[in-house]
Amino acid sequence: MKIVIDTDPGVDDAHAIMMALAHPDAQIEALTTVAGNVPIERTTANTLTILDIYKRDIPVFEGCRKAIIPHDADASHVHGGDGLGNSNYPPSARTPESEHAVNALIRMANEAPGEITLIAIGPLTNVALATRIDPELPNKYKRLVVMGGAIRAMGNTMNFSTEFNLFTDPEAGAMVFEAWKDIALISWETTMAYPFSSDQIEALGSKGTPQSEFFNRITQNTVKYIQENLGRKMLFAPDPLAVAVAVEPDIVMKSEKHFIQVETAGNHTRGQTTVDWYDTSGQEANVDVILEVDPDRLWTLMEAAVL
Repeated sequence: MKIVIDTDPGVDDAHAIMMALAHPDAQIEALTTVAGNVPIERTTANTLTILDIYKRDIPVFEGCRKAIIPHDADASHVHGGDGLGNSNYPPSARTPESEHAVNALIRMANEAPGEITLIAIGPLTNVALATRIDPELPNKYKRLVVMGGAIRAMGNTMNFSTEFNLFTDPEAGAMVFEAWKDIALISWETTMAYPFSSDQIEALGSKGTPQSEFFNRITQNTVKYIQENLGRKMLFAPDPLAVAVAVEPDIVMKSEKHFIQVETAGNHTRGQTTVDWYDTSGQEANVDVILEVDPDRLWTLMEAAVL
């Protein structure tokens, strides 16, 4: 399976890329970076560091530095100032490609129409601008899998009903949800239903491999944050869930297709995903809302990433 991952590493983005790198059937054509969890300089540098750990040569294309309407939004308090849990890995000697990520997304789709699955696990800025430049882009990718949105208004940002990726660039989210059909969406609520336990976290970080050591070093800051704020030692896996759904579609046990829009104007709800749960609008469903997955298979995929 040919995939492109648009990403803003971020600890869970790193976990997701690790999962994709380890999957025997996933052929990563490129990694495109976007500002989100941390600034673009860090998301790009972190992507290159992950490739160092796995000793893989995959092109990395740096993308948008700001949201379409810039505002203050980052998650360094969760992911560490470096985006990788303040793990202090040395800078990579690798460099990103000179082509901008937006242009790369358009070019790759036109070179292999219908062959590539696009996995968007950061703010949708790159995807939105690529779609605005090439309106036929949704027909040229095989599938779009998005980690984002709070389908029941149980968000994780200062706008309580919104999820971070769509809160960071609501205009981009609105553009993508308007233009693309049959988006596979992994929401924040679905993420919350499938955390890794303290025993699983310990197992992933104690395999004795460079990948396992990397997992352990980058993850501790996030685990501590969750424990301090939610009272449990656990780890959410939003971006690995998106990769799992993309590379093994039959991991999905329950989903529903509905029409979803992204709010761009509300004082308290900007970035919210509004779901037509009862299909009363007459609008064609544009999203396959992933509600349940096989947790055992998710665990198997994550465990394989650190072996």
